[in-house]
Amino acid sequence: MEKITNNHPLSQSKDLVTENIEKLKQLFPEILTEGKIDFKVLQNILGEEIEEGEEYYRLTWAGKSEARREAHKPSTGTLRPAKDESVDWDNTENLYIEGDNLEVLKLLQKSYTNKVKMIYIDPPYNTGKDFVYKDNYKDNLRNYQQITGQVDNEGNKLTTNTDSDGRYHSNWLNMMYPRLKLARNLLREDGVIFMSIDEHEVENLKKLGNEIFGEDNHLGTIIWETATDNNPSQIATEHEYIIVFSKDRGEQKVWQRRSEKGKYIQNKYEEIKNEHESPEIIQMKLRAWINSQKKSNEIDLSGVSHYNYIDDIGVFYPGNPANTKPGGYQQDILHPITNKICAKPSNGYRWPVKTFEDADKRGDVLWGEDESTIPKIKKRLETATELFKSYFYQDNRNTTRTLKVLFDNKKIFDNPKSIELTKKMMDFSIQDSVNPIILDFFSGSATTAHAVMQLNAEDGGKRKHIQVQLPEVTDEKSEAYKAGYKTIAEIGKERIRRAGKKIKEELALSGVEGKGDNLDIGFKVFKLDSSNIKAWDGNVENLEQSLFDAISNIKEDRTEEDVLYEILLKYGLDLTLPIEEKTIEGKKVFNIGFGALFICLANNITSKVAEGIGQWKQEEEPETCRVVFKDNGFSDVEKTNSVQILKRYGINEVKSI
Repeated sequence: MEKITNNHPLSQSKDLVTENIEKLKQLFPEILTEGKIDFKVLQNILGEEIEEGEEYYRLTWAGKSEARREAHKPSTGTLRPAKDESVDWDNTENLYIEGDNLEVLKLLQKSYTNKVKMIYIDPPYNTGKDFVYKDNYKDNLRNYQQITGQVDNEGNKLTTNTDSDGRYHSNWLNMMYPRLKLARNLLREDGVIFMSIDEHEVENLKKLGNEIFGEDNHLGTIIWETATDNNPSQIATEHEYIIVFSKDRGEQKVWQRRSEKGKYIQNKYEEIKNEHESPEIIQMKLRAWINSQKKSNEIDLSGVSHYNYIDDIGVFYPGNPANTKPGGYQQDILHPITNKICAKPSNGYRWPVKTFEDADKRGDVLWGEDESTIPKIKKRLETATELFKSYFYQDNRNTTRTLKVLFDNKKIFDNPKSIELTKKMMDFSIQDSVNPIILDFFSGSATTAHAVMQLNAEDGGKRKHIQVQLPEVTDEKSEAYKAGYKTIAEIGKERIRRAGKKIKEELALSGVEGKGDNLDIGFKVFKLDSSNIKAWDGNVENLEQSLFDAISNIKEDRTEEDVLYEILLKYGLDLTLPIEEKTIEGKKVFNIGFGALFICLANNITSKVAEGIGQWKQEEEPETCRVVFKDNGFSDVEKTNSVQILKRYGINEVKSI
């Protein structure tokens, strides 16, 4: 039975450096010399592809090398479950993690690499007023424990990154770089990341994205007009940016979805049609309604004046709408009956011949009785699509007001992100994905979680979310603090609880029986902490004492479930996998993932427990099976016997902690 020590891969997060070296060895085996990489050989292989000059185009800043190294360091920390703060713990597949996102992203590497479909982050904008994470690359975990209350080890409140700091931009880039490097690993090959930012760091974030994700993978930049005046002294800034990158642009499908305008008009058309039979009256009333809606704030119907004929099937567009510019298609279209050239619009057709031919095969062309009538193509509203536009308008005061109403008319968070914009990003970028995961590691007020639940409620989707938030303390003078929310994390968790409840209530009022029954509005809460295992702690000061502690290797204030989830994390298993408990010979045994992993952390274990685990494994019939025991949970004799029994059941991977 192998014992997991402090240097064992299972005692820490993924070792990215070792993994990358192995990839290099596989690509270029000749660079390996006595177990080490010979970079001179690598340089000879790459030849002219290596940049050796002093001056060349690149993004650099003070501290970049250290930030790059930090992204590859493993973490010895863990995530401890907090059931009492969770919702629907046993069934939910959503996560809310409190902790420094740098350490959390490291801990998620084994379990979630290449599994996240979409990331949306709203990091600090570096305005001189917002908090900038104070990373300590020597020991980030201890640093996090010190700053959880936002004070340093002398008890002084941490300051913001003011522009008087000589390394104002460098500090921000050093904070962002390792986090984005780690985030990229988590994305699926068809994954995408959206990053909110304002004018203070938009250029740097774009360049940082180019370096980490590749310039070719930049999908574009969205302008969100918020109508909030952020610079009243000179140019009033009324917009923010969302920079979008893919992991691999070649894996992206065309981002389109059913047209909101089409759905909007279709619904009104059906309503009018139910009230009137005459096509002329239906057409007249729909025209009047479209014109009236152009002045409405509900949806923008500008540019749809060419809806000029409606029947039971759809809406017809003329070949040449009024707003078509000169220089349209001048091809000859033959009438299907007379076989003569049809009359042409003065400025040409809107579509080429092939479009007419394809539409005619579907029965979607309105031909006149003869060639004297200009043919028109029918646009089916039920299948009309739209592309993702680079501009989005929503007054940010509305998003703040929505959150305020949710919290009993208390303004507990400034400038939350738009639920509608977040939903739109998910709707367009996540297509045909089964149970996609959406990650937000600057969760703030948990807008992303709210948007996931809302969109799932609307379309029956099965999207899952992971929220990560530093428990940054709220200002004692703030309305949030006075309302009892001492940290930003507390606000985020409570928002998910309230939003989920509200969404369920609205679904119940819809009158559709069973609607929302399978909607996941729960979340499992985990909190970043040092390892539960003394020998895995990574705390240099206590390492020697931990290694020679003969009484127990598990910290006194930690529970079996604390250890259980650390093992899942270090083994690279999903934290939302189903877990079943069973008592075997008086000892509690955990079954994770239907027999993928069995864990027993009890004392005085006998070989009968191993026998029971073997039988349970046979019932589950997993593809692979592993077993973990507490090392001092049984005698050497029982340990040896247990290993032999498990081998009889085909279980060869047995470890102890």
